[in-house]
Amino acid sequence: MIPQIELTGVNKHYGAYHALKNINLTIDKGSFVALVGPSGCGKSTLLRSLAGLEKISEGRMTIAGEDMRDAPPRKRDIAMVFQSYALYPHMTVEENLMYPLRMRGTDKAAAKIKAADVAAITGLSGLLERYPRQLSGGQRQRVAMGRAVIRNPKAFLFDEPLSNLDAALRVSMRKEIRSLHDRLGATSVYVTHDQIEAMTMADHVVVMKDGVIEQQGAPLELYDRPANRFVAGFIGSPAMNFVAATGAGGGRVVLDLPGAPEISVSQSVETSRKLLVGLRPEHLKVAHGEEAGFTLPVSLIESTGSLTYIVLGFGQSEITVVEQGRERVQPGDNLRLTIEPGLVHLFDPETGRRV
Repeated sequence: MIPQIELTGVNKHYGAYHALKNINLTIDKGSFVALVGPSGCGKSTLLRSLAGLEKISEGRMTIAGEDMRDAPPRKRDIAMVFQSYALYPHMTVEENLMYPLRMRGTDKAAAKIKAADVAAITGLSGLLERYPRQLSGGQRQRVAMGRAVIRNPKAFLFDEPLSNLDAALRVSMRKEIRSLHDRLGATSVYVTHDQIEAMTMADHVVVMKDGVIEQQGAPLELYDRPANRFVAGFIGSPAMNFVAATGAGGGRVVLDLPGAPEISVSQSVETSRKLLVGLRPEHLKVAHGEEAGFTLPVSLIESTGSLTYIVLGFGQSEITVVEQGRERVQPGDNLRLTIEPGLVHLFDPETGRRV
């Protein structure tokens, strides 16, 4: 793969505040990369630094092989799609689409032809004479995307573009953005706090926390082998359960649960070692018949029809289980659970790193 964007040792300071810490990231040409993490993790600062809206304090930044550390935004050939759409209210859809070309000196006739082409790609052909106030949120976002597409930039930067839309529209727009990316063969960098968006849209996911890249890789790689407790708890919905445990020698650990159940794991763990066991809700199963397992009381049931979310309490803590279909249990019932050894994650309770 050919690198389109490369960041090496990038740091960003706001006075004493260290916003980005030694960022190393390579984005291949034609790839779709999602930057994900909680509010304040640095993902938007990183995106704005790529766009040239923020100046990095240290490090190297190249776009299409050219050093862009000190280049102004207009010299970077980057198109940015904002959460707020950033459309000109006094211009029609067609005029909004044409604007980037007109600013480059393209004549009006050529700009109109290009705007018609982009409108066809983005589903705006019937809306060219409307003004932004006459459009729905999804249509406005399409105009913002079309205005970015018309420039044929080296990369598209998306700053939480779907956060203003309702849930159903977010799902359909996810598909549209990814489909548009594939049709154009574009390089896209997409900032979101929604890990479902990141997992479903991206080829490569970068998980950030406190200005640091905690882990990066293919979506399922992060899901299957999280590098630490933070990534494990952030990737996956519902979030991973964490239970204290103690090594029992060989491939066995004892969970710190009522009745101290012992479970098998896929690796050898020394006796008496303190551990944190990660259990994904979808990997815990309700035991039936004579299956071995451990029992906990049910505290809450939530059913969506196709799925049942079961919350089981122990002490001041709880475990969430996801079952397909409708599980006929009630709060107060005791439920026996089983765990598959190959689906258990082990972390060091002090460092949080994967064991």
